[in-house]
This record gives sequence, structure tokens and C-alpha cells, in this order.
Amino acid sequence: MIQDPKKIRNIAIIAHVDHGKTTLVDQLIKKAGTFRDNEQVEDRLMDSMDLERERGITIAAKNASFMYKDIKVNIVDTPGHSDFGGEVERILNMVDGCILLCDASEGPLPQTRFVLKKALEGGKKVIVCINKIDRSDARIQEVHNELFDLFIDLDATEEQCDFHTIYAVAREGMATLDPAVNTGSLEVLYDAIVNLIPPPVIEENAPLQVMVSNISYNDYVGRLAIGRMRAGTIKVGDEVLCVQANAQKKVKVSALFQYKVNSQVPAQEVGAGDMVVIAGMEDFTIGDTITSVLDPRPLPRIRVEEPTVGMVFSVNNGPFAGLDGKNVTSRKIIDRLERELLYNVAIRVEKTDSTDAFKVIGRGELQLGVLIEQMRRENFELLVSKPTVVFKEENHKKMEPMEIAVIDIEDAYVGAVTEKLGKRKGVMTNMVQKGSGRTRLEFRIPSRGLIGYRSEFLTDTRGTGLLNTQFDGWDDYRGEIEHRMNGAMISDRKGMATSYAIWNLQERGVMMVEHGDEVYEGMIVGEHAKENDLEVNITREKKLSNVRASGSDEAIRLVPVKKFTLERAMEWIKESELIEVTPKHIRLRLRELDPHKRAKASKE
Repeated sequence: MIQDPKKIRNIAIIAHVDHGKTTLVDQLIKKAGTFRDNEQVEDRLMDSMDLERERGITIAAKNASFMYKDIKVNIVDTPGHSDFGGEVERILNMVDGCILLCDASEGPLPQTRFVLKKALEGGKKVIVCINKIDRSDARIQEVHNELFDLFIDLDATEEQCDFHTIYAVAREGMATLDPAVNTGSLEVLYDAIVNLIPPPVIEENAPLQVMVSNISYNDYVGRLAIGRMRAGTIKVGDEVLCVQANAQKKVKVSALFQYKVNSQVPAQEVGAGDMVVIAGMEDFTIGDTITSVLDPRPLPRIRVEEPTVGMVFSVNNGPFAGLDGKNVTSRKIIDRLERELLYNVAIRVEKTDSTDAFKVIGRGELQLGVLIEQMRRENFELLVSKPTVVFKEENHKKMEPMEIAVIDIEDAYVGAVTEKLGKRKGVMTNMVQKGSGRTRLEFRIPSRGLIGYRSEFLTDTRGTGLLNTQFDGWDDYRGEIEHRMNGAMISDRKGMATSYAIWNLQERGVMMVEHGDEVYEGMIVGEHAKENDLEVNITREKKLSNVRASGSDEAIRLVPVKKFTLERAMEWIKESELIEVTPKHIRLRLRELDPHKRAKASKE
């Protein structure tokens, strides 16, 4: 049965990372009476990937739907992190309005700005929801004023600036028009969605038009195109035309699905205005139009911003290759990367001079880190290089990607942060003192200046600072940026690290291995306190002589080791070093393990 277009609402939920959007979607679905009272429902329904549940962030955009009274509401949950911005641009094509969610303490942050700008440009109806009003440090009225300033700053029309504001505590499923009144339900929000978001605009009796805005995969019917029906109807078995970037193909629709809550259910026919999932073709890509064969009317393609950061993924050729992981060959790695390209529009894979190394280019180091972490969980072993920025030539000038960094820190740390970002070619564009002992700084900085800065930033601000970034176009090359000053401590043999050796070496720098860790020649075992690299014997054992002088045996006290996470390793390494990623270990090593070859290369 086709849903009446007047009884459909298509909405996106947009917010900065960690402002409560997935929790709000959960509550909207549950409180609409979607589940039986005794049904077991997991929390954070929309975070379906393990990594999303662990990190508590949304990585991929996802669809869901629920019925409220007799209105069908299609929801899209968008990522809140700028590295996954490729998801946002295309998702706004599918909806007629959005709920802009904002934390009652943090206020609008860069990603809020990025998505809101796209929504206002597309003329979408925006409902503002100020969440977490129960926080002890909530600044409800100030955040409302900041949002109003943001709308004006983004050239919103008078009508858009007169936005409807709702206050909420998403965790408790409560929305209200007055922060002082606890309504105990989400009625206010449901009514706003039904009454304020317009139903989809469709042409009566027009031929079929669907814009492919998202891609999924089903083991039984293959690749799925997800999009919104702009016009016409579609049935299982229909012959339709798929208009691609530079080709057209006739396709027979083998299956249709629609969203019910967060799962896809089969449908026989879908009408205009609704969301649809279409199977039948193996090479749908985002931006294609599925239209009528007899009267084709292609829609303008979606343009996604260019990726800016690249890393080289290569086969693990170290002495411990194949001990942890099952998928270790270049064939397996390239197959996995090609599979990633099916879903992920913001990633590109390029061949390199070597047959067992591939350059992967994405939006930022977080996005690439998530991909490596997923591969690691799928039993892959690989070597990855330091993230590098993609440059381009324009009018014989070298151009590099720039970022806007918005930093929220305690007043005491302003000097340290400004100095560090100045060294990394950052220019301060704005500084606002909030009066609560915190300051907000805005910098325009080259993307490569931010590689490796996050962990330093957390150390400098004692873990209390917030750093948010957003791509801000291309600009002239800003010159060299100095990276890590310290050298590395490198193991000169294969074996097992001993307490005695670590104890003797720990005054030379910061150790990265513990007693009993397996090491090999060319593996990095610590950070040297000086600038040069130092080759060390980390496997040395204490010589036991037969005469013991009482009291000459010293107690061995080891400094606790801070193990490297993948993100920290990506930030720390230099061009001449690599990260060895296996399902159980993250090791750092030199590109060239053989010391003789290294010495020869350095002379050349």
C-alpha cells in the first residue's frame, strides 16, 4: 500500500558529536509506541557498528522510520564529526526539514555550523532543540542567543531566523517549550515535526525520479540504492533507467524495501515522497538518478567535498607477519579497500609504484583511523604510513587544504595553545571570553598542522580542552612545519624485552615496551630524550656472578608504560617510520629494518 505523501515527514537530526542525537532518535522511536511494552530493545538503536558503540560517536548516516498517529516519519541520523562530513551533504537531499540539536552547555560548535549552513542553503525547515537542559553548567538563554547569531551569520532569511525552539533531556525522553516545566514526554517534539516540517513536495502524475543518496549491501540481493522518491511510483519487476555520471543503464528492479524502525522490510510498491531501497544493479553510485525508461528526467548530481588526507596501506613484511592475523596478502587488502569504496563516498584508493602498497585518501585522520580499526577487527594485518596532506596545483601555485579549528579551553591554557598553534602556522581569527573561566579561540590552520596535535592538546590542557575542526577550502602553501623533535630508541636484535634492560634504558627516554614483550631488529621500543635515533639492546639480561656482595643488588623499579593507541601512533611517527597493525598488537617500526641498508641510504 502506498503512503499518502501528505502524511509523510522526512527529517534529519543534525548535531555536533556527543550532543545526544542518537539518544534522541532512540527515544523518538520508542515513545511513538513502536515496540510492545514487553519487547527487549537495545539502547542506541542507530549505532549498529561495534566501533560506534565503543567510541560513542555516529560514523555512518543511517535511516529509520516510525508511525506517529497516522503520520509516517522518516528519520536520518547524521554523523556529528567533520571527518564524516561526506555523509551529511548527500543526506540533506533526502529530507524536507531538520532538527538542529545543540548542547545546553557547549552551544553551537563547528560541525553544527557546517551542517546548518548546508541545510539553510537547501531551504530546509529547521527546528532548534536545546538538549541536556538538566546539566549543572547549562547556559540555556545564552546558547539560544548564540544559535540566533549563528543563523544571522549564515545569511538565513527572516523566516528561517524565526525558528521554533524546543528544550529537551533526550536521555529521559522529555521535551518542553518552557525549561522550567518537566512534561515527562516528547509530545511537544512530535507535534512540532508533524505541524512545522512540510510534507514532501511532489509532481502529480510525473515520471519516476529517485536520487541515490546512500548505498547499502544485502547478502541475498546484492547492492542497494537508498534514496527518496521525488516523483512517480516504483514496483518490483519494473524496468527503470539508471543515469550515471557518464553512462545510462536499464535495470530490472529485483526487490524493494522500506524502513520500519531501523530495519529494512520488503515492499511491493513505493510512491512519491517516501524513502525507498532498490535492488537490481551491482554498480549504483551515490548521485545517480533512477528514472523512467520512456520519459527519463535525470536530477543534478550531488557533489561531495574532496578528501584531503592520505596514508599508504601496505603488506606487513616484518618478522612477525602472519602470527596474529589471517588476512595478510595484498589481494585481501585491496579487495577490502574496494569493498569500502562501495559504501564510502569520501574515500579514494590509488595504486602506488609498489604492487603491495595502496594509497588511501580520506577526509581526515579520524576517518582513516576508523577504517584501519575496522580492518584490524576483521583479522587483517598491514603496515600504515604517517598521514600526509594532499596538495594541488592552481595557476602554477602549490595549494594546501585549510581547516577552521574552534578551541574551548580554560583561561589558564590560552598561552600554551596559542604558542603551539602559531608554530604550526595557525592564525587566530577570533577570541571570545565566556566569563565562566573558559575562552573560545578560533584559528585558521593548514590541515597538516593539525596532524599529531590532538594528543598534545589534551596534555597541554590537562584533558579539559575541546578541539573541533572543519575543512575550510584551499589556500597557498604555508611552508614547512616542524614535527616531532625527539628521536626513537630502536631495538638492535630480535628477542624478548627484559626488566633489567628497560631499567637501564628508561633514563634515556620514554619506553614503549614492557617486560616480556617480543621485539625485533628495527622495531621502535621508546622515544629518545635527544634528537637522534639510538640503537639499543632491550633484551639484555643481568650477568649472574658467583660472588654476591650484600647490598649491591639494586631493586629494579620500572616507570609504567603508556601503550600507544592507533591514533597516537599515527600522530607520533615520522616519514621514515611505519605502524604495524595486527588484530592483537600495534607496533612502531622503521621503514627499513636492516641497519646496514639504513646506513647506506643515509649516506646517499
